[in-house]
Amino acid sequence: MAGPTAPTSIAREVHDVDVADEMRDSFMPYALSVTTARAIPDVHDGLKPVQRRILYVMDDLGLRPGTPFRKSAGVVGEVMGKYHPHGDGAIYEAMVRMGQAFAMSAPLVEPKGNFGSLDDPPAAYRYTEARLSALAMTMVAGIDEDTVDLVSNFDGERTEPVCLPALLPNLLVNGASGIAVGMATNMAPHNLAEVASAIKLVLRQRRPKPTTAELMSLVRGPDFPSGGTVIVDDGLAEAYESGRGTIRIRAKAHIEPITSRRDGIVVTELPYMVGPERVQAKIRELAAGGRIEGVAAVNDLSDRNHGLRLVIECRPGVNAQGVLSQLWALTPLEDTFGINNVALVDGVPRQLGLRALCEHYIEHRLDVIIRRTQHRLDRALEREHIVAGLLIALDNIDTVIAIIRSASDVTAARTELMARLDLTEIQANHILDMQLRRLTALETQRLRDELGELRDAIAQHRRILESDARRRTIVERELDELVEEFAIPRRTEIRHRDDLVEFVPPSPHADAAGALEFDGERETAERTSVITLSTSGLLGRRHSEDPLSAKPGRHDVLVATAAASDLDAVHLITDRGRVLRTEVRAVPEMLRGSRGAPVREMFSLARGEQPVALFGDVSGPIAIITRGGVAKRLDAAVLGSIRSGNTVISLNEGDRVVAGFGAPDGGEVAMVASTGHVLRFAADSVTVRGPNAAGVTGMKLRPGATVLAAAPIAFGTLVAEVTDEGALKVTEMSDIPSRGRGTSGSPTVRLSGFETQVAYAWVGVNRQVAAITAPQGDISSPDPTPVRPQLESTRRNGAARGAQTRIVTLGEYRF
Repeated sequence: MAGPTAPTSIAREVHDVDVADEMRDSFMPYALSVTTARAIPDVHDGLKPVQRRILYVMDDLGLRPGTPFRKSAGVVGEVMGKYHPHGDGAIYEAMVRMGQAFAMSAPLVEPKGNFGSLDDPPAAYRYTEARLSALAMTMVAGIDEDTVDLVSNFDGERTEPVCLPALLPNLLVNGASGIAVGMATNMAPHNLAEVASAIKLVLRQRRPKPTTAELMSLVRGPDFPSGGTVIVDDGLAEAYESGRGTIRIRAKAHIEPITSRRDGIVVTELPYMVGPERVQAKIRELAAGGRIEGVAAVNDLSDRNHGLRLVIECRPGVNAQGVLSQLWALTPLEDTFGINNVALVDGVPRQLGLRALCEHYIEHRLDVIIRRTQHRLDRALEREHIVAGLLIALDNIDTVIAIIRSASDVTAARTELMARLDLTEIQANHILDMQLRRLTALETQRLRDELGELRDAIAQHRRILESDARRRTIVERELDELVEEFAIPRRTEIRHRDDLVEFVPPSPHADAAGALEFDGERETAERTSVITLSTSGLLGRRHSEDPLSAKPGRHDVLVATAAASDLDAVHLITDRGRVLRTEVRAVPEMLRGSRGAPVREMFSLARGEQPVALFGDVSGPIAIITRGGVAKRLDAAVLGSIRSGNTVISLNEGDRVVAGFGAPDGGEVAMVASTGHVLRFAADSVTVRGPNAAGVTGMKLRPGATVLAAAPIAFGTLVAEVTDEGALKVTEMSDIPSRGRGTSGSPTVRLSGFETQVAYAWVGVNRQVAAITAPQGDISSPDPTPVRPQLESTRRNGAARGAQTRIVTLGEYRF
């Protein structure tokens, strides 16, 4: 038996459909459904449909404050089965968010159990319980008084509200976020008391309408449940005016000393929806990649008693303020919040400013009051009609009894009562249902009192319905009651950008050399700092106008100083010819007697590598002098383009840099050799060259000789030379003739038979000159400064035979 034959055609007719038409007909209903029925909140109650349905179901189930909690699974099931035919995960997620105090400024669900944190998800709905919060009751209050429209649910068996009465201005207080098709909303939460003040201003001042500036004098800015600091600029005013803008949120942090040389950055509040684990991970990533220097460890010491406490430990001697500046620029400790106030107005998504949001709330509440008052008036009129009929019956009780006793049935009695006493059918029915105990004098008086109260209420309701001013007064009074019961102090600090005076980091970017720079408006108060480097390798800074509190240590004097703006970088040149760079703000301040931090903790120096020069705000050419007598000049601006760690001079094998300083055209340079020769020549005889070029011969040296020191020449410059036997010779630079570059210079020290070379040389002004002290005399510089000795030796002195001689190098401390 043969099997069935395959069909030769699938359809009787085939219609060609244009793909564009099919996409439009299929995609547009989907986009409309996502926008209006899922992602965008309604402007009246500030709720998405799933949130509204959750609150409506919980109120219908009687899950109110003071009642027992109920399993979240039961609530989710009720919502999904009756009103929201979508996944249980989406419903539970929406309910959890309404119960998270860190996500909602005014939580609408009171949770019991693990509702999650910023870093951890909530427990499954079979483990948690929930009920409505007290604030949620203000959202649903009056829903049974015909205050909002009801529509059929998805299967037509029930009705649900299109919005809630919403005494709480939920859209402004709790904000909202959602992503639809082709649009999104992201609204910031605000402080309830401030929002109420703004609404009352709009409510009272209808002509002229209040400006955005007037509203911002009341609503200072967003108030996030996590606290933090909002940095206010023009973006906030734009957002409140147009409904779209951007603001910056910064963590609250302060610096605490951990040890005598180590500080810690303690973070107590984070930006909105930023968790501590995310911050820790980012800091560790940046520290491991070398993008943040100075961070030793990150510890989360948060607990239930003290709240958030994130401790970022800095390395010894590192400036914690500089580290904090980098953390603000590179980590979620500072975040941006894009305000996009999109809400549904009569089912149409619109972008709304602050005043428009207040106006829509007022319009909704006025409509609720009208409908509520009309509902109450109708109920009062119905009850007045019934009570009036009962009093008519009581006044004619004998007639009523006679009619009822003589009537053949209820219908006949009702008809006779209506005819004899001029009653309506409703009144006659209530008279027939009246119990005999209502015939007492006390019950009669109660009915008369009730009738009087009803007529007073009816008159009051009518006055409200006839007067817009009365309705607005009710809106204001109910807002005041709401604020009195539920308002809390502002949690987020508001600071204007212009008021910030320290370490406000703008957005960073890496320049061509890989250094971190800042663009945009400079927001830190620009002050000049002096950076100092001592012989013991301590690098520190202080503001030029601040008094000096640092005390020099033994054998510790300043070998280099540089002045620079707090917003710029400081460059250090080592004896290997490398340039190292850091932000001025990253250099530790010399506070509480500190002299700074070891330079090796701030820069990656090779073994044996020593810093020899500092440069801050330097303009014009700078000179670099090497031990082998090589001189080189390059433009100071080139330092900023060299990647930190690269060289600025090509050195011969075994050669080292001994000095670096500013050398403008027209100036002179002095070089001191170990043979006691001093060369003085014009700075512009050395051509300015690029960073990769080698230098030229600056001083011609004898075999085995080296350059010990070099410096620019100014009025009063002296040369101090100390031999290997401890003899000191001080020569005024004006006594040394100027010679051309590349010569051996002029002899200034005549070495005796015991002395082989000059071991130490120094060039500077007279107040920095070395001095000799002996028991039989004191030969010193004109302006000695009392510091500890840096170099000590003894020798036989002809002038003071047998005397002890001490060589002291004086440092410049009045910077």
